[in-house]
Amino acid sequence: MIRRRDFIRSGLLGAAGLTIGGLGFKAGSYRSIAGSNNEIRVAVLGMGNRGLGYAIPQLVKLPGVKIVAVCDPDLERLALGGTLVFKSCGYKPDEVVDLRHIMDRKDVDLVSVDTMQYWHALPVIWACEAGKDVYVEKPLSHFIWEGRQMVNAARKYDRIVQVGMQSRSFRPAYDELLSWLREGSLGKILYALCFSCKPRHNIGKRSEPLPIPKTLDYDLWCGYTSNGPIYRDKIQYDCSFTWDKGDGESVNQGVHQVDDARWVLGYTGLPPRTMSIGGRFLFNDAGDVPNMQISCLDYPEAPIFYVCYNLPANKEMTGRLDADRNLFRNSKGYSGVGVHIQCENGYVFLPNEDEKATLKVFDSKGNKTKEFTGEENHYSNLLYAMRERNRELLNADILEGHRSTILCHAANISLRLGSPAPVAEQKKLVDECSSPYFQEIHDHYVKHLEGLGIDPGTSSTGSWLECDPERESFRSNPGANEFVKGLYRKEFMVPEVRSR
Repeated sequence: MIRRRDFIRSGLLGAAGLTIGGLGFKAGSYRSIAGSNNEIRVAVLGMGNRGLGYAIPQLVKLPGVKIVAVCDPDLERLALGGTLVFKSCGYKPDEVVDLRHIMDRKDVDLVSVDTMQYWHALPVIWACEAGKDVYVEKPLSHFIWEGRQMVNAARKYDRIVQVGMQSRSFRPAYDELLSWLREGSLGKILYALCFSCKPRHNIGKRSEPLPIPKTLDYDLWCGYTSNGPIYRDKIQYDCSFTWDKGDGESVNQGVHQVDDARWVLGYTGLPPRTMSIGGRFLFNDAGDVPNMQISCLDYPEAPIFYVCYNLPANKEMTGRLDADRNLFRNSKGYSGVGVHIQCENGYVFLPNEDEKATLKVFDSKGNKTKEFTGEENHYSNLLYAMRERNRELLNADILEGHRSTILCHAANISLRLGSPAPVAEQKKLVDECSSPYFQEIHDHYVKHLEGLGIDPGTSSTGSWLECDPERESFRSNPGANEFVKGLYRKEFMVPEVRSR
């Protein structure tokens, strides 16, 4: 069978020599893209793990692309980016400290936003206003409200915006899987379990503030978040484990798995209600996001559960939770990260987005019965959509990124409003879920904490939050709604954008 999407593509393909992701394009496809020699000229923002480790290595492989600028407020990281492009391409890009100086450049067609999530909203909105297309890493936003402003900006200015949810470029495999499931091949879908059991480390707890290196424009690096003193051991990345600049593992990694589950289940908005239980245990560091967390997105048709464990398997601080095959079936060898779509007659295992695109089907006895394979290059897909000026060709349009990210934010808000509660009280709340499977997840959570010598009654236990999908907020809960929108410093205000 030929998918509609491939049929559309086939009508656009020509005999021209240039190939992107294995597809040839007519010369006319380039006419709507500015730039000499029909190049797509890119500025890469953020020379951290994603900028240096993913964006630049991916972009330099693609024909018809030139990285004209790299950007970072840290001069040392900035130099690394310039050097990497030079070694890969033989030319030196401009090295820009302040990303605001990228936006008015006429020689930039695509802005790749590879910063931390608290520095996603403004460059995406600014780039759209400046008539540039955007690639933005996950998670899309740091708050629910600002994610909607980013979507509105993309629509208002008619820009092509792809989110770094790479599983979406496993689309050939997912398309076949979804057709197969909709035929009733495994019976009714009962629930989805998303899990991320990546080990994380103690980020330190200093008695004196960490000295800020002279090479870093610290105020600019902080953006709209607090520019106060730092009491962890490192400036970069470990800010992921503070609420001020990060959102915990459930958003940092879990958004990939929640997106996979939402995609399969077909949900497009917040669930009727959500709740979460968790805490930060053992580390006694400057972090304040949970390193153990369980959450429920209580869709009545088939709930989405997700489990984010950063602690090891035992008190000796050894062992990995991917060896636990009772809750996390078939996850061994997949970094303890994945999704189970549980059906009446078996389940589907969806691997981590960094793994090979092989979606595996198992029967009720755990025997593998079927596989679905096939993937596309995430950046190539973006460039294709840019050249055709058609956002419907995107594998991970900004709206899809927003829909998945706010699910994780909503559950986190429940946890942040929670307080310690005895296990018996936790169980009463868990029992209110529309699926009894949440009880099994909670039992596993309690036993794991007890095995580490931790009192599970010290967990922050969130109440059920009633969601308002239309307004992307919460019903009759002013406290929860205070977390929907961030507090922005005057110099870095995120504007309200009304879509056309």
